[in-house]
Amino acid sequence: MFHVEHMADTAAPIAVGVSRETEMRLEDYAALLRRWNGRTNLIAAADLPHIWQRHIADALQLIPLIDTSVERGIDLGSGAGIPGLVLALARPLRMELVEAQHRKAAFLREASRLLGADVVVHPTRIETLHLEPAKLVTARALAPLPQLLAWTAPLLSPGGYCLFPKGESAAAEIAEARKTWHMQLDIIPSATHAGASILRIADPRRV
Repeated sequence: MFHVEHMADTAAPIAVGVSRETEMRLEDYAALLRRWNGRTNLIAAADLPHIWQRHIADALQLIPLIDTSVERGIDLGSGAGIPGLVLALARPLRMELVEAQHRKAAFLREASRLLGADVVVHPTRIETLHLEPAKLVTARALAPLPQLLAWTAPLLSPGGYCLFPKGESAAAEIAEARKTWHMQLDIIPSATHAGASILRIADPRRV
């Protein structure tokens, strides 16, 4: 399981299993995020001193859950690029980032250009999205699980799965989703946030 060894809040934690080269790219990403945040409000101002723990490490813990055969994924509501852009920086993975807010989409394009990430940015609403299905779909802090499944099901290719980091509301969201959805569900405790979890969902089908 991925874990981090904490250093000072403003410094990068040492990510086990992440190369020094990758860590440097992520440090550059964090610096760019700080520079843009004043004008674009990518993350909460209170999170700026804690970017590594609250955001980057939270995204990196998805890596062990992604099969090495997966070459392409779709990230919904990408915002500041978490987890989609971080995943593309940390491993060989082409990510399609979907972000309707144009200022955030501009940040994602600039960050991917400067950092050399293999991403495509789609500045459009999820409801109007037309993409080839992928083996992996991710979303973080975007919507309750029933809505996520409605958006995600058409975007998953056969044998694909979703990874959704969730907070303490996960159990209630799962119970609500099961009223209208069948799914193969694994619940993985978060390594970065107490009480949080990662939902790995395959084969979502309406009841």
